[in-house]
Amino acid sequence: EKSIGGIRKMGGLPDALFVIDVDHERIAIKEANNLGIPVVAIVDSNSNPDGVDYVIPGNDDSMRAVKLYTMSVADAILEGRASVATGEAEEEFIEAVAEETTEVEAAEAEATTEKAAE
Repeated sequence: EKSIGGIRKMGGLPDALFVIDVDHERIAIKEANNLGIPVVAIVDSNSNPDGVDYVIPGNDDSMRAVKLYTMSVADAILEGRASVATGEAEEEFIEAVAEETTEVEAAEAEATTEKAAE
């Protein structure tokens, strides 16, 4: 019950796995990789990032740092859920992509103009 109690009650596979200590949670990371679940992890300088899809460099030994990481992730999840519930998430994503595309197009046009001038 202590080691798998939370997993047993899950209705399905999680969308992602967030890990603080990749060395300690190596088995969970391997299972997530086998199931195609993306892994987001805090990776300390003394840890191997193999199997981690999204590496966040950081200290996994400090309680203050761990509290900061977990609070930040929890806040982001709550903010994401709230924006999905209100329909804001789609609009923000499209707008951000449109802005990024415009910046890329402007940079490409400038590079083409500079190349033509040479």
